[in-house]
Amino acid sequence: MADETPATPPATPAPPEQGAAPEQPTPFDIGEEFGTAKRNLPPAKIVAIVLAVAAVVVAVFAFVQRAKPQGGGSIDNISAVEIPNQNAVLVAVNVTIRNSPERPLWIHTIKATLKTDSGEFSDDAASSSDFARYFQAFPALKEHALGSALVPEQKIGPGALAQGTVVVSFPVTQDAFDKRKSLSVVIQPYDQAVPVVLTK
Repeated sequence: MADETPATPPATPAPPEQGAAPEQPTPFDIGEEFGTAKRNLPPAKIVAIVLAVAAVVVAVFAFVQRAKPQGGGSIDNISAVEIPNQNAVLVAVNVTIRNSPERPLWIHTIKATLKTDSGEFSDDAASSSDFARYFQAFPALKEHALGSALVPEQKIGPGALAQGTVVVSFPVTQDAFDKRKSLSVVIQPYDQAVPVVLTK
């Protein structure tokens, strides 16, 4: 290590001259840097117009894309008999349901709703296996009943229609049933959010 020469110490900075004037600070206006809402934002009228147009577009889209029933139909005939000593009626409803032409409709549930002056009553459709007993006990129900029942799990092809009888019971007298406000049959398909509602 005899070849190495000692390093020279770094030079110390020279002290500032006493007679030099101090540096002036750079002018900085915060208002110009960030601006104001009036300067940087669009006018309020334009913002309001754009928001109104956007709201109209969303409303039209929601209206056009809303859920609709897959089919339609009608209530063709209603027969009701009073159940003796039970303050209730047994009702046979003949319905026709038409499916839309896009895809098949699978019936999930069938219900009926009765609206009267004393309130609203609902019932699930009776099983088709019970129809023979009902028709034997109440022949008046069978007079207008169709040959087949409209049942859950029934498939209605695209563009096709199905007719059938639905039997339900409501806890009202025959007189109250005859003076009803409305009777609705609600058919809920498996893959649809909106049921098919038939009212008479």
